[in-house]
Amino acid sequence: MDINSLTQKYKQYVINLRREFHRIPEPSFKEFKTSERIKAELNNLDIPFITTGATGIVAEIKGNGKGKTVALRTDMDALQITECTNINFKSQNEGYMHACGHDGHIASLLCAAKVLMELQNEFNGTVKLIFQPAEENGLGAKTIIDAGFLRDVDGIFGIHFLPTLDFGKISVEAGPRMASADSFKITVKGKACHGATPQEGVDSIVAASAIVMNLQSIVSREINLLEPAVVSVGKFNSGTSYNIIAGEAQLEGTVRCFSCDTQKKIADKIERIVSNTAKTYNAEGIVEYNYLVPPVINNFETSKIAKNAAVKIFSYDNVVDVNKLFIAEDFSKYLNIVPGTFAFVGTRNFKKETIYPLHNDKFNIDEDSLPLAAAMHVQFAVDFLTR
Repeated sequence: MDINSLTQKYKQYVINLRREFHRIPEPSFKEFKTSERIKAELNNLDIPFITTGATGIVAEIKGNGKGKTVALRTDMDALQITECTNINFKSQNEGYMHACGHDGHIASLLCAAKVLMELQNEFNGTVKLIFQPAEENGLGAKTIIDAGFLRDVDGIFGIHFLPTLDFGKISVEAGPRMASADSFKITVKGKACHGATPQEGVDSIVAASAIVMNLQSIVSREINLLEPAVVSVGKFNSGTSYNIIAGEAQLEGTVRCFSCDTQKKIADKIERIVSNTAKTYNAEGIVEYNYLVPPVINNFETSKIAKNAAVKIFSYDNVVDVNKLFIAEDFSKYLNIVPGTFAFVGTRNFKKETIYPLHNDKFNIDEDSLPLAAAMHVQFAVDFLTR
């Protein structure tokens, strides 16, 4: 069967869907219109589904007989960004925008569902379609997992459009692909006093400043140089007046890395450095560390299936390697439970000006990527179930 040709028949269908979703961007866990439109389309396709939470949807397409279960996942939510494009289907929800390609992700999976319904007699087993809310805040995948929808899944596949990769290219490498994303909040408690008599207090700003500097030594001196990692302090709040020694300071930041082991090591080192540095200045350092999203680590076997599928859809020369990304994706939470692969599909096209990065107010995708992504979903599912 030529899945690529079959999917290309629905090119305008998938483009129209993407534009519908682009007009109605909604924030995490509030994707109400988006969810209703997805359910309406699933009903049109006669695909049974279950709703989970307020907006999540899980649908199933049964094959010709019993077999394995493969899951295909898309995200649904948008970003709190005011759109600055000139397209005629721009956001109608002021202050929100599909600036991360989730509109295209949804449309591609629905198109894949349409094709899979035509191919039901060509495979055994089950294709599970996961329409996941709240990827942007890192909490949506957990709702799908906690509801038990991965219990019978043997493998999972997902796609993200990538504006730094040329149109027509795809990346499906095994191993670490996207970073973990944790957050931390540090409270430094000192003792306030008059700025003219610093000896009577404990300067929280001085202690907090030393903590900021000492945290930079974690990556450069305490983590294997072959293990990429980032520790960044993005927020520093303290003080009420120019002539008062501040009694308290707050720091907030993020940690990014590509292994769960390194993730845990960095968290422990932050705790140690904050506590000991604060004590050096007679202050107290308190750390609130939040493990938000683990790294995306593609399984070797499913990535081999994905590569073979990609060659069929994109051609051998268009299957390329892409450097690991320090951005995060909660698809990683699925990969901690079942083997799977997360693919990057290129959408960069200078002639169409689809060149702006993710989360940019001018972000757009080359819509010719949509049927390719849909075909890739289908090819991976069929190949996984028939191998």
